Amino acid sequence: MSKKRTKYTSAFKTKLVLELLQNESAIVQIASKHNILPQNLQNWKKTFLANAEIAMEPSKAVKEYKDELIKAQMRNERLTTLVGKVTVEKEWLAKKLKSLGSSNRKQLVDLKPSLLHASYSLSVNHQCQLLGVNRSGIYYKPKVNNTKQSIKNHITKVFEKIPIYGEKKVHQQLLEDGYKVSLNTVARYRQELGLKAVLAVKQVNTTIPIKAHKKYSYKLRGLNISHSNHVWSTDITYVKIAGGMVYMAAIIDWHSKAVLSHRISNTMDSQLVMGVLNDALEKHLHPHPHPHPHPHPEIFNTDQGSQYTSEIHTKRLKDLGITISMDGKGRATDNICIERFWRSAKCERIYLNEYQSISDLITDMDDYIEFYNHQRFHETLKYKKPMDVYQESIKLNQEKKKVS
Repeated sequence: MSKKRTKYTSAFKTKLVLELLQNESAIVQIASKHNILPQNLQNWKKTFLANAEIAMEPSKAVKEYKDELIKAQMRNERLTTLVGKVTVEKEWLAKKLKSLGSSNRKQLVDLKPSLLHASYSLSVNHQCQLLGVNRSGIYYKPKVNNTKQSIKNHITKVFEKIPIYGEKKVHQQLLEDGYKVSLNTVARYRQELGLKAVLAVKQVNTTIPIKAHKKYSYKLRGLNISHSNHVWSTDITYVKIAGGMVYMAAIIDWHSKAVLSHRISNTMDSQLVMGVLNDALEKHLHPHPHPHPHPHPEIFNTDQGSQYTSEIHTKRLKDLGITISMDGKGRATDNICIERFWRSAKCERIYLNEYQSISDLITDMDDYIEFYNHQRFHETLKYKKPMDVYQESIKLNQEKKKVS
């Protein structure tokens, strides 16, 4: 069992040092008399003499002690302020880091950390702990899905070319371009890319009836429109350009949704509606193969506007044996086919542009209707294109008539 170390009081040490300083006995004698080691006595003397000045001038020692204490307190206050500042900054950075995704935080890790201080650096493991990421995932390099990236790139190209397409039409475009992909996948990729169809919606009214003009009943209610040139319909809409409003008239085939003719004018009169009617008849009037020609369309639908109830317009239709149909008063849905076309044209093109002149509008509408007829997928046509459906139906009807 080890011997406990003897502890000596300050008074005892001072007494022995004073006895030693009297220089009357040898250090060994004094040590032996008090049962201590000579080395201890020698060390006590050294300490006593080193602090003798304090005994002579205690006020000076106290002052120096106070000065050191004040300096220490000031250093402590500066360190406390610094620690507080660093703590606030750390908490702020921690909150910001939490808002970053895991992949972004992983990118902040320095795999070859340098010294932040002469004797301190942040190890990779410590960095991961501070950033709240798993160290095992730092060195993982995800495999690039080339097929996915290719599809995403093509979706972006379709959006840049046709920004009005929603996910269903984009999906149909990808299928046509040779990509094997589901609708849900296209929808998810578009969401990841942040792509949405660019559309706008406005409405105006162009129907101005005249009481004196004869009105015709609506012939399309419950009608099974089974082929192209069965029913055509027409309408006029406003388009805003720099300096005012202009008017656009169009004729559409109900079965195929193909736009057969369109015109733009600065006046809404009979010249506009007759021009678009004659243009459609010249382009799309197909005679019956039998000796007695049968004019097309069979039915022509309009609203009750004065341009359509005018004698010149109704006479042109009746001379060709075309049945005249007119919407009920205030019933825009009776002419829903052309109304939907107007919505598409305005949301997908017109409202997205500012036209400086009529010629600018004419050029852009020619381009849009070419796209609408020959490139744009139509949901009600099972994602076929209007003019393809129109031509297929005409060809099929002609073959049926030849057989009969």
